[in-house]
Amino acid sequence: MIIITRPDISDAELDHIRERVESAGLHTHLSRGEQRTIIGCIGDEERLAEVPLRSLPGVESVMPVLKPYKRASREFSVDRTVVRIGDHATIGGQAITVIAGPCSVEGRDMLHETAAAVRDAGATVLRGGAFKPRSSPYSFQGLGRAALEMLTEVRAAEGLPVVTEVLDTRDVDLVAAHADMLQVGARNMQNFALLAELGRVQRPVLLKRGLSATITELLMAAEYIMAHGNTSVVLCERGIRTFERATRNTLDVSAIPVLKRETHLPVIVDPSHAGGDAELVAPLAFAGIAAGADGLIIEVHPSPECALSDGDQSLAPPAFASLMGRLGAFAEAAGRSMSTPVAARRVGALTGTAA
Repeated sequence: MIIITRPDISDAELDHIRERVESAGLHTHLSRGEQRTIIGCIGDEERLAEVPLRSLPGVESVMPVLKPYKRASREFSVDRTVVRIGDHATIGGQAITVIAGPCSVEGRDMLHETAAAVRDAGATVLRGGAFKPRSSPYSFQGLGRAALEMLTEVRAAEGLPVVTEVLDTRDVDLVAAHADMLQVGARNMQNFALLAELGRVQRPVLLKRGLSATITELLMAAEYIMAHGNTSVVLCERGIRTFERATRNTLDVSAIPVLKRETHLPVIVDPSHAGGDAELVAPLAFAGIAAGADGLIIEVHPSPECALSDGDQSLAPPAFASLMGRLGAFAEAAGRSMSTPVAARRVGALTGTAA
């Protein structure tokens, strides 16, 4: 249930409404806008049956939230959520954010080289896998703690916040100490113990849609994180498993506008895992932006033919730079702009030019 307040509500009236709801055994969540404040009521709504909510001073209307996901629902927030990553990057505003980097951190030099290349091309967040969930136990599993230390080092050197995947509840604090954003991969989307643990730490979470998950299941997974206290969640459409074998997965383009209708959370697209082919990354990225995505996450490797994982779908730096040069037109057509890396903003500030 949500309570929509009048524009002229006082702080005392707002506190009184919350006290009445919480005295009935429910929790409240505030979402403030310029004209209205929404009070989300979380818990057994039957307990509010005898509370005359509409007659309380400052209340304009009361609406039930019929969807199984409450905090993630579009009705639960006055404005769309903007998630901050590190000190400078955001996902969910007017600008489209690009996250880029290698599937796996393979070494210090390659990570520095890739980070500098994607930053110079316009990416604002660096991705890099430290712990890799591979289909085969014999495949490269990542460098673990050593990779996390490299990500921390490269973040300081190149000025990009970093996102990396966490696989195990026991590693959440370790990964959170090194990364600005924690990723939940498709295979862990319904690892509810992990989701609950991520709700405890104050780090943004990039939640990828499961291989065969419905949109409702994705939103319920986000609800698990939010219900445990962390509201900084970004959803990622990365392709789902279908009968089609021409691509690694099938990018569900329709999921993007559906999610934008159903939730206030930001939505990004992973064209690399959807297509599984470097040649398909650009057209799938264009489609994602046209459909309303707030950002992209793209795999980039300095030598894709030598990559220890996902080389076929990784872009070399020149191809990534070419893609970034073409994204602006699609962003503009969608009424958006491209986010600017902090390094470029600093240069613009020093020279007095717009970046």
